[in-house]
Amino acid sequence: MRVTNAAASRKRRKRMLRAAKGFRLNRSKLYRYAKDALDHGRQYSYRDRKVKKRTFRRLWQVRINAAARSCGINYSRFMEGLRAAKIEVNRKILADIAVNDESAFQQLVDQAKKALEEKAAARS
Repeated sequence: MRVTNAAASRKRRKRMLRAAKGFRLNRSKLYRYAKDALDHGRQYSYRDRKVKKRTFRRLWQVRINAAARSCGINYSRFMEGLRAAKIEVNRKILADIAVNDESAFQQLVDQAKKALEEKAAARS
């Protein structure tokens, strides 16, 4: 007797078509095309979860740089100064402070500049 495993196959196909809901044309109606579309979509989502992290870090760096330059220091010197002052604030929070609280960001810049001066004085 031939065993078809029909219940499990139907369940698997239904799950795939349910996941493809909202896709256009055959991609949401026919199992073969839905399966391909979902495979591609899942590859893109896996890849783009990594890309999203890169993209946001770049955005935060641009925002911090713009705010730091308006305070008279560039991004790399500002970050070096923060490290020298032993201020550990991540870029996401720094970018938020730069956009929403200019006076607090100015205080951070002042501390970074002071730490850079002390670092230079200790070197010479």
